[in-house]
Amino acid sequence: MNNNKTDFAYQMVYRYLSRLTNELPEGPAVKLPSLRLLARRLRVSISTVQNAYSLLEKEGRICSVPKSGYYALPQPCNDIHCEGDDVLERYQASARRSDMFVFGADEPTLLQSLDGALLNLERDLMRHYPCQPDPRFQPFGDIELRTALAASYTSSTERCWHPDNVFIGPDKTGVLKTVLKALQLRDSAVLVESPCGWSVLRTLQSFGIRVIEWCANPEGVVDTDELSGLLRHGEIKMAILSSRMDPVRGRVMALDQRQRLAQVLNRHGLWVLENDSQGGLCFDGQVEPLHNFIDPERLMILGAFDKTIGLEAPFGYLLSRHSRPLWHQQMLLRSFRLPPIRQKAIARLYSSGQLDRHLQGLRISLQDRTTQLGMMIEHYLGDDVRFERPGGGATLWLDSAHRVDMTRVFERLLDQRIVIAPGELFSVRGLHQQSLCLSGAADWSQNIESMLVIIRNALMQERLV
Repeated sequence: MNNNKTDFAYQMVYRYLSRLTNELPEGPAVKLPSLRLLARRLRVSISTVQNAYSLLEKEGRICSVPKSGYYALPQPCNDIHCEGDDVLERYQASARRSDMFVFGADEPTLLQSLDGALLNLERDLMRHYPCQPDPRFQPFGDIELRTALAASYTSSTERCWHPDNVFIGPDKTGVLKTVLKALQLRDSAVLVESPCGWSVLRTLQSFGIRVIEWCANPEGVVDTDELSGLLRHGEIKMAILSSRMDPVRGRVMALDQRQRLAQVLNRHGLWVLENDSQGGLCFDGQVEPLHNFIDPERLMILGAFDKTIGLEAPFGYLLSRHSRPLWHQQMLLRSFRLPPIRQKAIARLYSSGQLDRHLQGLRISLQDRTTQLGMMIEHYLGDDVRFERPGGGATLWLDSAHRVDMTRVFERLLDQRIVIAPGELFSVRGLHQQSLCLSGAADWSQNIESMLVIIRNALMQERLV
């Protein structure tokens, strides 16, 4: 069973049963172990097993037959359409299937989340903030959460943020769309560091934006002449760059290189949108963020809570010191109506210090897990891939040591019920065709060694002569 220390016993039994039902052959309903037998096998109480069975029954995955027991039902989600030429659509459809082992999902909080603490806080706050017949509309977000975020980003009197500089949206993509609309960037050009998360790339494309991909060299050195040339001739209006580390590869740029990068950006006077959705997952907590070196009048910070708190905190946020009326206008036009109590609960995680303590533990867990996965990759894939140890986050970025057809590798692994993230997902120009991304936050109760052997075989079978 999954040994996540934040799980209750019935949740671990639920995970065990989910995996058991996923592995059953297709066909008629299959009888599951009795309550008493499963309780004895897993060394838990009968009521714990009953709670787990009840969850699965409510989800429609099993049914109870009086005087007979529980039966696993055929799952319609196993028939999700996965055909087509769009690799991202095939990846997302496959990742939703319960019978797939998702090895490429960047979900750090699967290791350790604050979802339980958040929901407990929300329940307590519901007793203190009774429902009002006419709740106040807060288009910019709850003031308590905006205050907590402003305080968390304030590091000195010169680098000070105020609640009026903070805006809350439904998720990171919703906030990014607000930025693109407010700055009238439709059909313009935007610079992104590559590899770049596919949600950002697809959002930019939906606005007709020409995406200019920029890569630092393998040593993480910034070629200022190359970057200046891109900015000068590309008619670029905005750059989207990471805060402390590249969230896809987990690479941390050296301090002097971040300063050189900021100097070039400041000299050209374009908007800089710093993506800080995973900045808190950098293993070295002393890494100075990029926004400390960017002209504050051209700086915006984009963030979210789902990668640090958990999926029960989906909200995104924006920090900006300039053009306050512009942001007010856009937020009013979009009229986001977000749950105020959930926002207050997130604010209490900040103000109580609970989030900081959680991040310390999460960073340790992620570092341990990615180190273990790296050692296993070296053992099973050592001659087939090259990679560098990440400086943060949950994923490892692998480059094939031989020319392969990575799309065919991806498809071959889908046939084996393994979902990886091929490198082409992280580019719109066809870059990273020889790369793939694996997650250290995958279900560790599975046989990871056998998964890596299957990946190695797929890479060998799809080598290009």
